[in-house]
Amino acid sequence: MRQTIAAAIMAAVIVAGKPAFGEDTMLIIGKNAPDFSLPSSTGDTIKLADFQGKKYVVLIFYPGDQTPGCTKQLCAIRDDYSQFEKKNAVVFGVNPADKESHKAFAAKQHYQFPLLVDKGKMVAAKYGAGGIMVRRTVYVIDKEGKIAFAQRGMPSDAEILASIKADGE
Repeated sequence: MRQTIAAAIMAAVIVAGKPAFGEDTMLIIGKNAPDFSLPSSTGDTIKLADFQGKKYVVLIFYPGDQTPGCTKQLCAIRDDYSQFEKKNAVVFGVNPADKESHKAFAAKQHYQFPLLVDKGKMVAAKYGAGGIMVRRTVYVIDKEGKIAFAQRGMPSDAEILASIKADGE
């Protein structure tokens, strides 16, 4: 009976075209970013808390490795990566693909930044980028751990960079 009710709810949500259970909600600028710890394509574990007080963090939630839109978005970041470094920011792509998929994608496209494995899309859900598929969403987290930028889709690198204050600003 429970499975039937859950299936009916999911079917209604899918028909309505919206993710279930609040996963569509963007985080609010100025609020604390949810903490996370995820394995990366480089074999390291990336913890948001490790950057607090030190660097801005750019999280790019994207649907899939080796897909046209995702490749275009992440390659734009790659091409402007020195601008992110100048502003003391680190960049991470995030989706549920496994380490080997991320590693192959990063190597093929020569990304200077790690791709994070969000198995089960738990972090994507915390950031309002969850659902049946990961929703393309970009966040910037400031050095105090607060959301400084939040946008769906493919914001330009200039828009993302504008939300990051360079040291001394």
